[in-house]
Amino acid sequence: MSADADFDLFRTSEDHEALREAVRAVSEAKIAPFAAAVDEESRYPQEAHDALVAADFHAAHVAEEHDGVGADALAVCIIIEEVARVCASSSLIPAVNKLGSLPVILGGSPEINARYMPKLASGEGFFSYGLSEREAGSDTAGMRCRATKDGEDWVLRGSKAWITGAGVSEYYTVLAVTDPDGERGRNISAFVVEKSDEGFTFGEKERKLGIKGSPTRELHFDDVRLPGDRIVGAEGEGLKIALRTLDHTRITIGAQAVGIAQGALDHALAYVKERSQFGKAVADFQGIQFMLADMAMELEAARQMVYVAAAKSERGDADLTFFGAAAKAYASDMAMRVTTDAVQLLGGAGYTRDFPLERMMRDAKITQIYEGTNQIQRVVMARQLLQGLAKG
Repeated sequence: MSADADFDLFRTSEDHEALREAVRAVSEAKIAPFAAAVDEESRYPQEAHDALVAADFHAAHVAEEHDGVGADALAVCIIIEEVARVCASSSLIPAVNKLGSLPVILGGSPEINARYMPKLASGEGFFSYGLSEREAGSDTAGMRCRATKDGEDWVLRGSKAWITGAGVSEYYTVLAVTDPDGERGRNISAFVVEKSDEGFTFGEKERKLGIKGSPTRELHFDDVRLPGDRIVGAEGEGLKIALRTLDHTRITIGAQAVGIAQGALDHALAYVKERSQFGKAVADFQGIQFMLADMAMELEAARQMVYVAAAKSERGDADLTFFGAAAKAYASDMAMRVTTDAVQLLGGAGYTRDFPLERMMRDAKITQIYEGTNQIQRVVMARQLLQGLAKG
């Protein structure tokens, strides 16, 4: 193998870079101008929704056989990264569409995929993911939501909490206990719930620190009757499918974190080059340069971790669980540090809403929490190491 071929292993393809340029153009022209208002008004980013659907960036992971784009895992990460660079709330549109639909793609029958994936691909119906509950967050196996067999149907009772996209999405992959007396964790099944199902309602919107444009609400199921063909995979395989999903989608949160951090660094760089103190540009002070260097260094390290994990996701590598958790944890911790430092570099101006840095700092925080807190990610990584499943 030539030296050039070796270097190619660490270079994104021309197609990926062309995609980046296309997403960046859409993001800067049609999403960025509304980002501040979306945050200020805590409203859904409809402009971003429309722009992403028009460009086929809202659910690019859907396979071509279902009239989708068929984008690989790295391409989806690039889309999320570039949108998050200008608006974290808007980046949750492609991220959550993948999260909500991936259990169906990974564990569902050809028939259930043929029913829902074309609708997702066309933008006719978005997907959300119903796993967490108020008393079952990190302890997913402790959920109380129940689905009881009734003839050929299932009757769903209970609730889900912290559901991203709730109320906007048309479809929901929901996890529920189907065998209360069964082995913990192996007694849970997955179902597709439709927004129009009788007895399915939503709680009030959560009032959040960040990502205010992305609605987060509870899901309530009051004897929701589901046809038997709405089950995803076999009975009792739901949690297995759900956790397998997270191995893949945690990487998208890493991509979101990278995008937020990149946006913050871009604004900080522009500011320190223009602002003068003591007769020279702020950027000329060595202390400032050291801060910028550290921010960029950590950002690039996180980006590479996310891209490597995305490649492993696409291949289905055995060590994906470790790398997905590592990419998510490292990138989100990085984003919190970089956005905090970016606010610091602008001084008092960074603390005001005249600049987007304070929004980016608030938005970055959630990446350390959702799709598994970073403490849980470290538990996941440690288990993989101790079981010898993480390879160098």
